[in-house]
Amino acid sequence: MTAIEQTEAARPRGTRLPRRARRNQLLGAAQEVFVAQGYHAAAMDDIAERAGVSKPVLYQHFPGKLDLYLALLDQHCESLIQAVRGALASTTDNKQRVRATMDAYFAYVEDDGGAFRLVFESDLTNEPAVRERVDKVTKDCAEAICEVIAEDTGLSRAESMLLASGLGGLAQVVARSWLHSDRSVPRDQAVQLLTSLAWRGIAGFPLHGTEHH
Repeated sequence: MTAIEQTEAARPRGTRLPRRARRNQLLGAAQEVFVAQGYHAAAMDDIAERAGVSKPVLYQHFPGKLDLYLALLDQHCESLIQAVRGALASTTDNKQRVRATMDAYFAYVEDDGGAFRLVFESDLTNEPAVRERVDKVTKDCAEAICEVIAEDTGLSRAESMLLASGLGGLAQVVARSWLHSDRSVPRDQAVQLLTSLAWRGIAGFPLHGTEHH
């Protein structure tokens, strides 16, 4: 059950929940409010109301609005990192690795909760703690891709990191563009188109220890 689903299940006031369940419920409510309103327009009153709790209960778990936002960022940044790592580990076929990685980004932005907006479309990127997390998720995803490129091509780490950053950036920007275009192209087709584009580039680097023909 997602945090938002837990929020829906626990909406009525007066329900006593275990601390972990209450925290997840509050995070789900905060996510709904932040995604809908943005950080600056959101208020702790709105989040407490959405969760069906009093403000004192909310403050027992999170001292302030920024603490809530950062907790959500930590959660959803880690989700993307794990999704990318899982995609890369899902096969040893490099073309399928590219496809799985592209699809991981599409799945991430398509999630009903809209958490990707907190990560990639935040209105709080001037806050150092937010900027640090956004930069870290981009870097960690690129490093996961970099490891595969470096191992398979024999390119230097610096060269592999440049290519990995390009692939990750391509996937993230195109996935968001696809979502904002109301998914006018079916997801599978969009992923395949992007995979074809990315593969034609990365396939130009021969496997380490083989001759390029």
